[in-house]
Amino acid sequence: MPQELLPNLFRTEFSKITSVLCKRFGLDQMGLAEDLVSDTFLLAAETWGLQGIPSNPTAWLYTVAKNKALDQLRRQQLFEQKIAPNLGEDERSASSRQTEIDLSPSNIKDSQLQMMFAVCHPAIAQEAQIGLVLRILCGFGIEEIADAFLTNKEVINKRLYRAKTSLRKHQVELVLPPSSEISARLDTVLHSLYLLFNEGYYSASQNAPLRKDLCLEAMRLSYLLLDDARTALPKVKALLALMCFHASRFEARTHTEAAAPIQYADQDPALWDQDLIRQGELFLNQAAIGKHASRFHFEAAIAYWHTRPDSVSEKWTQILGLYDALLREVQSPITALSRAYALAKVEGAEAGILAAEGLALEGNHYYHSLLGQLYREIDHNKGVDHLLQALQLAKTDADKATIKRLLEA
Repeated sequence: MPQELLPNLFRTEFSKITSVLCKRFGLDQMGLAEDLVSDTFLLAAETWGLQGIPSNPTAWLYTVAKNKALDQLRRQQLFEQKIAPNLGEDERSASSRQTEIDLSPSNIKDSQLQMMFAVCHPAIAQEAQIGLVLRILCGFGIEEIADAFLTNKEVINKRLYRAKTSLRKHQVELVLPPSSEISARLDTVLHSLYLLFNEGYYSASQNAPLRKDLCLEAMRLSYLLLDDARTALPKVKALLALMCFHASRFEARTHTEAAAPIQYADQDPALWDQDLIRQGELFLNQAAIGKHASRFHFEAAIAYWHTRPDSVSEKWTQILGLYDALLREVQSPITALSRAYALAKVEGAEAGILAAEGLALEGNHYYHSLLGQLYREIDHNKGVDHLLQALQLAKTDADKATIKRLLEA
C-alpha cells in the first residue's frame, strides 16, 4: 500500500535526491530542492493511490524528481537568456546552468558526503547544524527533530531557517572542506548520526520499541564516511563499532509481540547477531590507532563488554572503569546514571543507590526506574514508589510498558 511504502521511501530517498539537487542548484537554493522533492512525494501519494504502485517505485521517484528539476532549470535558462539581458547588472544571474541532473549512485554518495560537511560549517550554531543533518540527510520530520532536542516545532523551524540563512550569507559550497577542517566538522557530523541511531534504538518520538529504519540509515551514512580516505578516521570506526554492537541485539530486544523492548538483563544471548558483533570488534580494533580516544571509543568498548556473558568475571569491573573514563570525556547525568547501575553490579545495590540518588534526577523516569530496581531487595515499598513515579513521568507507550512489567515483577 502507498501509505505504508511511501514513509519508508521518504526516509531513504528524500535525503539522497535533495543532496543531489542542492549540489546542482547550490546550497542557497536548499529550499527549492526540498520543495521539488516534497512535490515528487506528494505526486506519488496521489498517483499511486489511483493507479497502483509502479514496478520500481524508487526509479519512479528519481525520474519524476529529475523531470521536475529539469523543468526548473529550463525556466532558469529562459530567464537568463530572454529576461536577464534586459535587467540591471545586479539582477542578472551569476551564471547559466546546463540542464543536467546526475542521480547516479556515485553522485548521490558524493553529494551526501559533501552535504554532511557543508551543513556543519562553523558559521552555523552546532544545534542548528545537527538539525540540518537530521532534516536534509536523514529525512527527519520537524516533530522528530524537536523530540530529539526535547523542544518544540517552532524552535526547530526557527533554527533551521537561521541555519539556511547562514549558508546563503557565507556562500557555503557543497564540497568537502580542506583536510585541516575535516576533523573539527566531523565531530558534529558524528554526533548527528549518533542522535539518529539513538532515536531509532530507543524510539523516543514514536510509540514503537525499535525503529530499525532510523538505525540502518545512521549506519549507512556512517559507512559513507568510512568509504572516503579523508574521513575514515578512528572515531568514525569507533562509532560504527558502537552501532554494530547495539544492532546485534535488534532481534533479542523485539522478538516478542510486547509493546516494550526486552531489557538487556532479560535478553536471550542466543538471539544476538554474532556476525555484527564480530564486525563491531573489527571496527573497534581498527579504531585503536591514534593518541586520542573519543566518547565513541569508550561507548563502543562498553557496548562490546555487554556482548560478553556474565560468566566473564571482569565484565562489570571493565564496564565500570569505562564509564569512569567516559564521564571524564563527556559530563552527562544519563551516563552517570548508567554508571550507577554498573557500580551496583560490582559493589552491590546499596552502592548503586547512593551513586544514583546523588544525581537527584527527580524529573527523569530512567532515574526512578533504576532506583525502583535497585531498591527491590532492600526496601520493597520504596522500590514500588519509584516505579510509580517513573510510570507517571514516562512519555512513550514502550517506556510505560517496560515500567509496568517491572511493577508486576
